[in-house]
Amino acid sequence: MLRILLLAGAATAAVVAAQPAAAQSRYAEPPPLMVSPDLTAPWVMQLKRSPNGRRVAAPAIRRNVSMSQPQLRQLRRVERQTADPTIRTAAVRVPQPQEQKYRIDPKYLPQEVDYSGPHGPGTIVIDTTDNFLYLVQNGGTARRYGVGTGKPGFEWAGTHKVTQKKEWPDWRPPAEMIVRERAKGRILPVHMAGGPENPLGARALYLGSTLYRIHGTNQPWTIGGAVSSGCIRMRNEDVIDLYERVKVGTKVVVM
Repeated sequence: MLRILLLAGAATAAVVAAQPAAAQSRYAEPPPLMVSPDLTAPWVMQLKRSPNGRRVAAPAIRRNVSMSQPQLRQLRRVERQTADPTIRTAAVRVPQPQEQKYRIDPKYLPQEVDYSGPHGPGTIVIDTTDNFLYLVQNGGTARRYGVGTGKPGFEWAGTHKVTQKKEWPDWRPPAEMIVRERAKGRILPVHMAGGPENPLGARALYLGSTLYRIHGTNQPWTIGGAVSSGCIRMRNEDVIDLYERVKVGTKVVVM
């Protein structure tokens, strides 16, 4: 009987002694970090390899029937990247520091102001010095919006009419812009479909026969600065508001 008890005790001790080694082996490499693929917030899925060299599968992404076409395209890009064993990280665009700290100066928010200029009601007047757009109204007032205007070397002035209006416009960068940006190491697409990531934003008002537009932006933190290649950019919510208030044929004065 004593011999049986001694053997049982030795077996128990061996099991207990083996547990730390097993635990250390099990967690020799941390498990992969998997963050919920919520397209309404920044996220990154980390892809790791298991000790045997096999890639750890990324979590399945469930499509929501309420997703927009740009969101579905973004999901498909992520799925294609995670299917490639040579890619270890698949990510959506990570906000830049200026985007994370984005807070617009209150003076660039839409507001009603006095207007005593020479232009009649219904005219759009753009002040590229102070970066304001005025929609002249009756009664000596105007609706004022903050805008982003042409950076040094891209300033311009003139009078045109709105010749076209588009919702969620496509973007086709001019050839000279593609060449200019390539020299800086930035490759622009020949065509980009309309959507939240499109630099033209939610709406566009085309000015005469020029390449200039009043349009939204995917970089709202730039409003109030001289930042564009000549176009007049607005926050998406502001350009939508302006879009609903003006018609094709509206006079636009850029000063």
